[in-house]
Amino acid sequence: MVGTAYLEPEQGSAPFIEVGSRVAQGQTILSIEAMKTMNHIPASKAGTVTAILVTNGQPVEFGEPLAIIE
Repeated sequence: MVGTAYLEPEQGSAPFIEVGSRVAQGQTILSIEAMKTMNHIPASKAGTVTAILVTNGQPVEFGEPLAIIE
């Protein structure tokens, strides 16, 4: 396990993205906590979020797909 994925900036707040959201390249789409450090994960391209492949609090690994942006 590399870290834990979080879909919202803090518990109880609105998520960074939802299916159907339009995102800009570089926009934060989720955070991954690793070794007590929060790492913001940016969108690799602009587009529409068609799927979110992780759940809030899910452990994730290097190279694991997190979301689909078309």
